[in-house]
This record gives sequence, structure tokens and C-alpha cells, in this order.
Amino acid sequence: MKLLLVEDDKELNRTLTYQLEKEGFAVDSCLDGEEACYYMEEGLYDLILLDRMLPKLDGIGVLTEMRKKGDMTPVIMLTALGALTDKITGLDCGADDYLVKPFDFEELAARIRSIGRRPRRMEATEKLTFADISYEPVEARLTGPEDTCSLSRREGALMETFLRNIGQSLSRPILLYRVWGPDTDVEEGNLDNYIYFLRRRLKAVGSRVQLKTVRSIGYRMEDC
Repeated sequence: MKLLLVEDDKELNRTLTYQLEKEGFAVDSCLDGEEACYYMEEGLYDLILLDRMLPKLDGIGVLTEMRKKGDMTPVIMLTALGALTDKITGLDCGADDYLVKPFDFEELAARIRSIGRRPRRMEATEKLTFADISYEPVEARLTGPEDTCSLSRREGALMETFLRNIGQSLSRPILLYRVWGPDTDVEEGNLDNYIYFLRRRLKAVGSRVQLKTVRSIGYRMEDC
């Protein structure tokens, strides 16, 4: 799992990063709310560990902005504010879990693993649009300037992943994880096949959108 840790206490940030990496997680870390928003725009994470009391933009503000943009990445709030009303506020704003400081690292790791075992859900059922295409997840229908077509389940999951991460270069492991699941042993050649299928679909509906190969990384959706 790839995690984003947002914690303004530098010592705690370093300690948690070290412990999480020792457990086998890939970790990006930052120290304030504005930096967290930048990381979320630039990267794709499986879970975010979010301190509530942050400089520049507090954790509730970060969480609210995430959910407004349709980013449904799971969030565990880490905070010294342990009153029931504080927990309710955090959960109502979209947090998936709420852990009060001080906490045992073993408990945090267990909660991360618990969320990681949940099926990854593609959240919204609303129409997704970019450039000259639109995609309706429920009907698995792709529409372009010249035509409309239906996508298979894998094609649809791949299309939705790209449309929810416009402008980002998505690595092969991330795409395999999001489309085939965390325990898959599918070969990377299958991903290349489905990229080829999607490129054909985009061409068939008359779209100028392209799936660009990013050397040594993976793929990125672009308006060409």
C-alpha cells in the first residue's frame, strides 16, 4: 500500500514514517495542510493518515476539500482531540477512521491493514467527463464526438481510474492494483492489452483523448 502521512510534529512524522516503511508500506510525508493538498493532486494513494491540527489548512479543511473533489481515498484521522463531538465531526466530514493520540503503533498498523483489506470501490456513479469524452460508470458507456460504445468490466475500471486521475502518470503496479485487485498475479502484458483496447475505443468514438506511454513509469491520459 502507498500511504500519505500528514503530520506537523517533525519528530512524530519521522518516527511514523520509519515504522510504516519497516512494516512494508510505501510512504510520502508532509507537514502542513496545503502541502498535503499538493501531494494529493500529484500522487495516487491507497490511504491517507491525516493529523487534524495542521498549519496553513487544518485536517478537517483538507478532508473537506478532498471529498468535494470526489477524492474518496480512505482517511484515518490522527488527533489529540478525543472528545465524542470531535470524532463525530471528523467522521461526518468523510474520515474512515479516527485514532486519538497517543496511540500504539501496532493499533495504527492494524487499522491500516483492515482498511487495506476492504474492496476498493469506484465511488461515484455520476458521469465522468474530460476533454471531448464522457463516461457513465453504471452503464459502462463511453461517449465521444462521433459515437457511443459500451466497455467491458476491465475496460471500464481502467477508464474510470484514468478519468479520476487526469494529468497524473499512473504506474503499472498502481493500475494493476486498481483494476485487477491487490492479490492479483496477472501479467503486465494484460495491462498493455487493455490499454490497446481502450485506445481503440477512444478512436472509435472519434475522441482526441490519448493514453500516452510514460517511459519507465506507466501511462497518462491527455487531451491531444
